[in-house]
Amino acid sequence: MTNMQSQNAVSVPVRPLRVLMAGAEALPFASSGGLGDVLGSLPAALKARMGAGIDVRVVMPLYAQISAAWREKMTFVRAITVNLAWRQQYCGIFELEKDGVHWYFIDNMYYFARQNLYGAFDDGERFAFFGLAVLELMREVDFYPDVLHAHDWQSALSVIYLKRRYAKDPRYAAIRAVYTVHNIEYQGRYSFAILGDVFGLGEEDRHILEYDGDINLTKGAMVCCDRLTTVSRRYAEELRDAYFAHGLSHVTNRYAYKSTGILNGIDVGYYNPAADPDIAAPYDLDHPAGKALCKAAMQDELGLARSPDTPVLAMITRLVPHKGVDLVRHVIDELMTVQAMQFVLLGTGEWAYEEFFRGLAARYPGRAAVIIDFNKSLSKRIYAGADLFLMPSKSEPCGLAQMIACRYGTLPIVRETGGLFDTITPANPGTGEGNGVTFVTYNAHDMKDAVERALGYYADRALRTKLIRNAMAADFSWNASAAHYEALYRDLL
Repeated sequence: MTNMQSQNAVSVPVRPLRVLMAGAEALPFASSGGLGDVLGSLPAALKARMGAGIDVRVVMPLYAQISAAWREKMTFVRAITVNLAWRQQYCGIFELEKDGVHWYFIDNMYYFARQNLYGAFDDGERFAFFGLAVLELMREVDFYPDVLHAHDWQSALSVIYLKRRYAKDPRYAAIRAVYTVHNIEYQGRYSFAILGDVFGLGEEDRHILEYDGDINLTKGAMVCCDRLTTVSRRYAEELRDAYFAHGLSHVTNRYAYKSTGILNGIDVGYYNPAADPDIAAPYDLDHPAGKALCKAAMQDELGLARSPDTPVLAMITRLVPHKGVDLVRHVIDELMTVQAMQFVLLGTGEWAYEEFFRGLAARYPGRAAVIIDFNKSLSKRIYAGADLFLMPSKSEPCGLAQMIACRYGTLPIVRETGGLFDTITPANPGTGEGNGVTFVTYNAHDMKDAVERALGYYADRALRTKLIRNAMAADFSWNASAAHYEALYRDLL
């Protein structure tokens, strides 16, 4: 090319990467767990990283739980009809902008005006409607993404429909699908009796969905997606083992070639002890004095004896078996009897566990506090006020609580599994390295030993200070994760 040609050449603007994420929940709109944290943070992190280089949008149901304050900020786009098998269902589309991300909300009161986000008898139909609405939305708003990124089984049908029903349409044919498994224990399993009647799929789709005699939506999305991701490197490896894969190890091994693990992050703006309106006093790595005030305030609030030198061991968890609650149940009385410590638990779950921990609080008044609730504001006061944080999980795909605990200078005690293995480095008393305490075997007395080691480290003030600084200095922001997702999307295209 000559100089003159070079000067006259017209530069063609590079079109931004287009990504549409689909998920059943997202903070700050409606959330019941870690999926909501992820979907509420990752899109904004991608936008912050890539700027004009990405057009990232998110679609989720318009639940009754979404507050009036958020609804007032939404704009109605249009109403359409979604054809779900023989049903013709109303679908309202609303939108808003937040942190550079375009959000869409799918409205249908019959499906989404429920007491809980999910757990209803007709969840299969509800999220089949949502999966179809995700694809119809693209046409209605004229946004055909380069990448459809679906999260967990509630969005699995958006991937399945894309590849099995929409792929012949040239507007959809080039869309690449990423499917993220947040917890393989929840798979979306249904009887084949509803294959056509509810899902609107045919016998030619049976082999895609069938696993162990049932429709398995997670399996179907694993087969159909172009890339399969999980939420930590260790969990991606574990899912090839039948112990962790909940019946799907044959599938995870077959599709290992398109699988990768990308560690989740946390919203370090929301979880920030230096500027958290929910805690009693601000503090940070270089100005740690406020943590003692947070501990005293938490002890007062929860009815614990105010004792600055007594270590507080906390759990914020769902009370279900895979969270390791059985281990705690076996040895917590031994710990409370022998050790000078206090215990705090916040969570809800199975009735038997709830009753056990209520009884524990009754046995140790002033030393144990148990709150059977899901309370984000209180959870942050516990993160800030506790000294040690216990996560003895049987399996933990990623885990956010251990990262949040580090952020608030509360040392995690974790079992080496999934994302816990990837994020917590065992303390080394000789060197002062590490950001927590770990144990390997899923055994109650191994966990008890880890708690006792942590209590010993706490008693050594100099070592405690080093470990707390290590924990608070750890970078669990979404920056690194967003870079990995950007690379994944570009590799797909």
